[in-house]
Amino acid sequence: MVGMDDAVLIAVVTSLVSLAKRVGFPAKFAPLLALVLGVAAGVIYAVPDDLYAGILVGIVMGLASVGLYSGPKNVKQGVKSL
Repeated sequence: MVGMDDAVLIAVVTSLVSLAKRVGFPAKFAPLLALVLGVAAGVIYAVPDDLYAGILVGIVMGLASVGLYSGPKNVKQGVKSL
């Protein structure tokens, strides 16, 4: 279950990926960066006492941050095409 702290971490991961893309990080690797940052956040912050649980939570956070970024972007593009 994703708690409030995890939701904040998802927003942080999304923001860091967005910032990385603005400074020149290739957009096609953004999901991979989100996954790496999510796993790092999961292991270091969310579940520091259990490596495997931290990795699993981090994967969920990374994937959620990619969806958080691409979901509104896809809706915006769909509205423009109407």
